Amino acid sequence: MDTIASLFSFITTPVSWIIVQFHSLYGALFGPDSGWAWGLSIVSLVILIRICLIPLFVKQIKATRGMQALQPKMKAIQERYKNDKQRQSEEMMKLYKETGTNPLSSCLPILAQSPFFFALYHVLATVANGKTIGVLDQQLVDSARSARIFGAPIAAKFMDSPEKVEALGASLTDVRIVTAVMIIMMSLSQFYTQRQLMQKNVDLTVKTPFMQQQKMLMYIFPVIFAVMGINFPVGVLVYWLTTNVWTMGQQMYVINQNPTPGSKAQDQYLTRLLKHVTSHGEVKGRGKKKVVAAIVAKGPDRNDVERKFITALSKQGLAAQADGSVIKSVEATADADAASGGVAKRQQPKRQSKSQRQSPGKPSSKK
Repeated sequence: MDTIASLFSFITTPVSWIIVQFHSLYGALFGPDSGWAWGLSIVSLVILIRICLIPLFVKQIKATRGMQALQPKMKAIQERYKNDKQRQSEEMMKLYKETGTNPLSSCLPILAQSPFFFALYHVLATVANGKTIGVLDQQLVDSARSARIFGAPIAAKFMDSPEKVEALGASLTDVRIVTAVMIIMMSLSQFYTQRQLMQKNVDLTVKTPFMQQQKMLMYIFPVIFAVMGINFPVGVLVYWLTTNVWTMGQQMYVINQNPTPGSKAQDQYLTRLLKHVTSHGEVKGRGKKKVVAAIVAKGPDRNDVERKFITALSKQGLAAQADGSVIKSVEATADADAASGGVAKRQQPKRQSKSQRQSPGKPSSKK
């Protein structure tokens, strides 16, 4: 780990500079040698990085949904060219190029964040040895070495020897307990984030090997984090736990506000939207109107969840319009039935009896 972290030493100066700036702020509130001052500086570093990575997160969402949408076509290619791996690879690349999909885009936030993660690891490992690094002078290094989070120095690791922990002025028991709790929380947050994605924000109508891979990652990633976590300093555990919580909250927002079409989350979202429309008699909010307009634009290509939403609107005497609004009228209900795949019933004139057809009309009155 130390060797890998040293590869990103070029970014240690900006990372250490950001931490020092936040430390000057929190140090004025909690004291310069406080664990809160140094811990919150690391948390603030994470928040700053994740805010800068929001555009990449949006690309990640689009890439993931694009990959999900391509799964049926990818499966068809695999079956068609199962005996010709080269042709299969060529057709896959052609499909990616035609649809503008890049499988690596889903990894962009993690890849972009890795240099900062390893740079922070390098900074804390150097601080643990009492050496200066970046803009951290000896006074700041000594302050960081003495800072503790729940009794554990921010530069201490779970696997540190008793002698090394004692040199940091702490108890090995405290270090082991604090790091173990943080590693468990880090792994659980990673598991919950992936589980939330698989259970709520995946198109359940698509059954492909990609889905099985995602399920495997749900169990593999927490194990990887647990194994790697025992070699992370407390400060790095704070960093990674914070970024996991940020990812979990960010994903919850996306699932609630912009769910994947055909997913359980979309069903829940459209159920809430239906209640909103029926209670107000209109669609309020630009975001909600965009959702309704997108469903209307799909026409016969709507999934089951979207068709159920259109049908539920028609039962309330409402019909979704192309601009995302809804109208309420008899004609609108008929249009909604036709748009949802049904056929508007045409009223037939009442049939007359034989006696009514044969009876002469009333004679006109003469002047």
